[in-house]
Amino acid sequence: MMPTAGGWSRWTGYLVTALLALQGALALDLNIDSSDSIKAAASNAAYGMMIHYQGNETGHIPGKLPGTWWEGGAMFMTLIQYWHFTGDDTYNEEVIEGMQWQAGDCDYMPSNWSSYLGNDDQMFWGLAAMTAAELNFPDSTDGYSWLALAQGVFNTQVNRWDTTSCNGGMRWQIYSYEAGYDMKNSISNGGLFQLAARLARYTGNTTYAEWAEKIFDWSATTPLLSNSTWNVADSTETTNDCATQGDDQWTYNYGTYIMGAAYMYNYTNGTTKWLDAVTGLLNVTLDRFFPSSHGGEIMSEILCEPTEVCNDNEIIFKGLLSTWLAFTSLVVPSTYDEIWPKLQGSAQGAAATCIGNSNNTCGVRWYGDVWDGWSGLEEQMSTTSIFSVNMIPFMNTSAAPVTSTTGGNSTSDPSAGTTDKDSDTETTTAITTGDKAGAGILTTVFVGMWIGMIAWVLIG
Repeated sequence: MMPTAGGWSRWTGYLVTALLALQGALALDLNIDSSDSIKAAASNAAYGMMIHYQGNETGHIPGKLPGTWWEGGAMFMTLIQYWHFTGDDTYNEEVIEGMQWQAGDCDYMPSNWSSYLGNDDQMFWGLAAMTAAELNFPDSTDGYSWLALAQGVFNTQVNRWDTTSCNGGMRWQIYSYEAGYDMKNSISNGGLFQLAARLARYTGNTTYAEWAEKIFDWSATTPLLSNSTWNVADSTETTNDCATQGDDQWTYNYGTYIMGAAYMYNYTNGTTKWLDAVTGLLNVTLDRFFPSSHGGEIMSEILCEPTEVCNDNEIIFKGLLSTWLAFTSLVVPSTYDEIWPKLQGSAQGAAATCIGNSNNTCGVRWYGDVWDGWSGLEEQMSTTSIFSVNMIPFMNTSAAPVTSTTGGNSTSDPSAGTTDKDSDTETTTAITTGDKAGAGILTTVFVGMWIGMIAWVLIG
């Protein structure tokens, strides 16, 4: 017998209740006080990420992800941290192969992709290499050292420091024919600041520290960084000498400046300038990206999550902030008690929502105890990060990044990358509204062709 209209309502309610109960039963079990539980959650998330990677298969390119190049660097950085915090070396060979394959002339400017890369794209691979050096990730037997690769990225980037507008700064894009060349943005400048600070701490070389100071101080003369309110804007324009700003608020922009300031604080043995920067930036970050509407301890990408419009690049940002906050808590110990409730709360929130596809697939939003229906490599990358870093309380001092004098063994090459010079005489392509969404957006010489490919990926 068919149910009545009222019966349909009741049966629908029963069905929804049953489905929610089933989802709850399949939720990723995370006990924040158990290292085994955290490792299991991180392993599940990492596996869910790597099923999307084909660079270790015949006919595919090691280190290259479909439709993007920079994300490969972010993925390998995530896996290096995953190995360090959990001890699981399952993916180490893929990391070593991919990072060496894409190394170019020891500077992450590989010939297949270098003609359309942005400064931020290259930077993420340099930060991955720096992470490998600081965590004593296993070296390649026949490739470049991790430290040399980070130095190579630094050397090629400081060679692009641009004084033709805004009295300095890094442009978003490397070449003038790329859309976005007329922008200077936070992730490119903050990324180089962070890399310089980390190289200074690791090597003890004052040249890196001087560059870190220079980049930070320059940023504070522009709308990108306020050293009074500690607002971090996304971008500014060279066409008006950096008088205006694109004030989109993204987690990773704040995270990269916090990380750089934290390393400079550690390198300088606790100077007031860097403690003020860490404290100011951290206060804004924790207030802005951990909304009270979700309990105040769960991270949210506030610009795109509420309206469900995050693109693949933006989905990664929370994972980056997670690890940069975690490292900050280690190199600036006074921040530990403030940061850790947020990282633990975010991990618990994320785990409760990893209930998709009957296999603990994780979505974008880490609040609500419900899977939001999103899935992909990027979603898994961010959850791998937030789960992995929650091993730190069980590791004590062994979690901290090392230096060349505290156990670091990566070989230095201060001249790495200096033979790779950029030649650029092309004209500038006008930037579109779509190009302004964030510095992690894939950029290319053939703008129209790549927009078509991106549209195909989104539709498919």
